[in-house]
Amino acid sequence: MSGQLLLHRDYSHSRRWFRRLNMVSLQLILVFIKNISIEGIFQGLSSPCTIASISTSSNKGLSTSAFEAFFEDNEEGDASCIIQEKDYLRKSHNSKEGLYVLDLIDQGSIVPDHTLYNKMLKKCTDLGKLREGRMIHEHFLKSKFKSDVFTLNTIINMYTKCGSLNDAKKMFDEMPCKDMVTWTALISGYSQNERPEEALALFPQMIELGLKPNQFTFGSLLKASGSATTDTPGRQVHAFVVNCGYSSDVYVASSLVDMYARFDRIKEAQIVFDGMVSKNEVSWNALIAFHARKGEGKDALKLFWRMQREGFKPTHFTYASVFKACASTESLEQGKWIHAHMLKSGGKLIAFVGNTILDMYAKAGSIEDASKIFDRLESRDVVSWNSMLTGLAQHGKAREAVERFEEMLKIGVLPNYITFLCVLTACSHGGLVNEGLYYLELMKKYNVEPHVDHYVTKVDLLGRAGLLNQALDFIKDMPIEPTSAIWGALLGACRMHKNTELGIFAGERCIELDHTDSGPHIILSNIYASIGRLSDVARVRKRMREIGLEKEPGNSWVKIGNADHVFVANDDAHPLNEEIRKMWAKVSEKIKQDGYVPDTSHVLAFTDQQEREARLQVHSEKLALAFALLSTPPGTRILILKNIRVCGDCHSAIKFVSKVMQRDIIVRDTKRYHHFSGGSCSCKDYW
Repeated sequence: MSGQLLLHRDYSHSRRWFRRLNMVSLQLILVFIKNISIEGIFQGLSSPCTIASISTSSNKGLSTSAFEAFFEDNEEGDASCIIQEKDYLRKSHNSKEGLYVLDLIDQGSIVPDHTLYNKMLKKCTDLGKLREGRMIHEHFLKSKFKSDVFTLNTIINMYTKCGSLNDAKKMFDEMPCKDMVTWTALISGYSQNERPEEALALFPQMIELGLKPNQFTFGSLLKASGSATTDTPGRQVHAFVVNCGYSSDVYVASSLVDMYARFDRIKEAQIVFDGMVSKNEVSWNALIAFHARKGEGKDALKLFWRMQREGFKPTHFTYASVFKACASTESLEQGKWIHAHMLKSGGKLIAFVGNTILDMYAKAGSIEDASKIFDRLESRDVVSWNSMLTGLAQHGKAREAVERFEEMLKIGVLPNYITFLCVLTACSHGGLVNEGLYYLELMKKYNVEPHVDHYVTKVDLLGRAGLLNQALDFIKDMPIEPTSAIWGALLGACRMHKNTELGIFAGERCIELDHTDSGPHIILSNIYASIGRLSDVARVRKRMREIGLEKEPGNSWVKIGNADHVFVANDDAHPLNEEIRKMWAKVSEKIKQDGYVPDTSHVLAFTDQQEREARLQVHSEKLALAFALLSTPPGTRILILKNIRVCGDCHSAIKFVSKVMQRDIIVRDTKRYHHFSGGSCSCKDYW
């Protein structure tokens, strides 16, 4: 009942919306809604039509390929007995520009009917043959059928599907008589070609003429509404859907679910979804995609299993969303299982789905599996290359990232600004200064304009390499005003190389430009503390309190089975707390015997050496590692996730643990993945 009240409230809002558009009088809208019925919607069409199903995409919104059904003609004219389908777009023997069938008509060899024109136009639509479509259009206008509304609608549909909306609008404006299909065709065209405002603006004009929208009209309007800046148009269209009696239509309801999900209106999306008498893959995909997009991986996976239990087969769009969900939860084993499930179901590694699988493996810690997927993709687009380069950069494989990038250029795939950002990040993480500077210059050759992110990466590249003065000079000479992120990159480099004077300067610039970020405040406070400037420490901390900033507590977590086990520093809340402490004490003793020496410089508290060392031993990543050693069989790889940068002492300790305990350990912090094996790290201590 509450859902219905909400919709009626939105319907009243819709009246004000249409009044503001100055296109429809309120009285006319109300009269239309009062008298609307679905009876006779197809009356007036010059040919019968068949209704097909709607093809949809959870990541691009709903499409209305079912609308093409309006342009299917089941009548068989005389010409169909003479002309075969392969002849429809066959080139003329007499001229390079003409078409064989049109020449036969002009010569009087065949007697045309509107069916022949429709079939030729549909062939142009299916194959995207705009030039041929224009020739058929021109020929049709010279025929005796030139006023046939059905064929004129087919022409509009052909233009919209071939991407020529100007031709479609011109055809629309020139038509002396338009029916519901005409308006829906143009609305659909604008919606499918990412011009939602124009699609939505046509609807009130259509209503003003007394035309009755149907499920295809509403499907296109809701897709357009999903691309609008707010959910207001979608809510208003929803009100019309209810009052026009289409709320129970599976295609319209699926469009509503998708529209609400795009605006993160999960409550409304769920109400529509639960109220559907029958569901389809689109409605399931919309909800799964919503949860995946929000990082709610567990909810997305639950829906995925429920979808199959209720007899619906996952589509490529379903799998893409589910792999995204696995990536957000770093669920490697579950991701592998779903990957196997997809392959057993006949799914192929097309670029669209393959890219999400590649991304899932990289984010779940297995860059090796990501590389295998990349090599097996049936086709690779620029997104595929960018995903691979991003994974390699995050996993510290700088040289391999450079090699892949060079391979990409060699085979002719054009890089975009994201591609350059990926390879520059790889160079920065790997210390490849010369290569990074070269690729920055290479951007000019490919007409890629640098974004602020590229400037941040260059500062990071120089700063990590210890070229702090060069980084500062670059900031001063930049063609744009430095942002907080740019100064933040220099601040991080100063902390790394213990340049307190420049670090203080960069930190103060950061805070001036963005006082809402706690990160620079904490780093600056720590720099002051490291040189004993306690009054400045107090000043920074006071400023944080005054503006309500709090230090984000560092935590680490490991996934054992389907459960996440989260730890904070000095955590004693875990049920196995005593066993965890004993395990780390045992491991700590072993690595000390192998040469580990605690680095107490990472503890800024003013206490004695013994207390500082004790505090190091209860860092969250060490507790998480001890728990993982307790909970997994010997030899099992361990993945630890962190919400902040791993500290230097923990980094050193985990290297020793990987050797002493003979474990491969991966730690993912906010910057990168550290692969520890045999006493060394993939970052080569350059981080």
